[in-house]
Amino acid sequence: MLSFILQRLFQAVIVMVSVALIAFMLFQYVGDPVVFLLGQDATPEQIRSLRADLGLDKSVVVQFGSFLANAVQGEFGLSLRQGAKVSRLIAERFPATLELALIAALLALALGIPMGVYAALNRGSFMSQVFMTISLLGVSLPTFLIGIMLILIFAVGLGWFPSFGRGEVVQMGWWSTGLLTAKGWHHIVLPSITLAIFQLTLIMRLVRAEMLEVLRTDYVKFARARGLSNRAIHFGHALKNTLVPVITITGLQLGALIAFAIITETVFQWPGLGLLFIQAVTFADIPVMAAYLCLIALIFVVINLVVDLLYFAVDPRLRVGKAGGH
Repeated sequence: MLSFILQRLFQAVIVMVSVALIAFMLFQYVGDPVVFLLGQDATPEQIRSLRADLGLDKSVVVQFGSFLANAVQGEFGLSLRQGAKVSRLIAERFPATLELALIAALLALALGIPMGVYAALNRGSFMSQVFMTISLLGVSLPTFLIGIMLILIFAVGLGWFPSFGRGEVVQMGWWSTGLLTAKGWHHIVLPSITLAIFQLTLIMRLVRAEMLEVLRTDYVKFARARGLSNRAIHFGHALKNTLVPVITITGLQLGALIAFAIITETVFQWPGLGLLFIQAVTFADIPVMAAYLCLIALIFVVINLVVDLLYFAVDPRLRVGKAGGH
């Protein structure tokens, strides 16, 4: 177990250093930060002075080492567009994105798993066909179109929910949350549904496919021969083994929800990291882009590590394989 963790940690460090190198290259090849800060009318003396202050007059290796040291501390310099520390901007926007992603993930799990199980156990039924049709629509329709349709129906047409913003939030130190206010919940409904639909359909189709596969295995046939009830077979044996690969997909999809909430946040003007990144790309705000890239990579690495450990704990075949290897 310890060697497994150390191996995964080593791989995580390699990935993060590689991503940090890519983020560092943004500073080298995507515009000159000195020009952004001083403008086109700056004198050569001002340019040389600022380059020295920023450490841009040093070798690339020294600059990358300094970038790594600052990145480990969560420091990426100043935003070229807003003039504020990037770490502060990230800290202000991250709670909104995390809450949106968590609510969307819970919706996808709470609905996707039961729908997938029902579709597998009741193949050919009317509701099973309805679920599969919904899943096909969820996979096919782009996220921005789903968001616009929800706004048109439930915000503009019916007036049930607001169409933009985060609503009223409560400050808890540096963390802000809208989940402690009624308006916060009111505002998160439409964007969370928009973000959850694709993940919901993916989980539902995965659970259905895995459930059908497990139901055809020999140990399920033996369980039926022993006279176990369908309930015990379906939920005590089949579903338990079905959820093993679902853990992996769900964990990675949580990272994807955080990383790719950009479209949803833009459609609903949700003040999260995705909207911040879009604004950074528009204005070539390189420090924000680099910080976003490193943060998303860190989230994926951490989630992937946790998923690997859960997979190792849930699936006894991995533990047996490791023990046999030793």
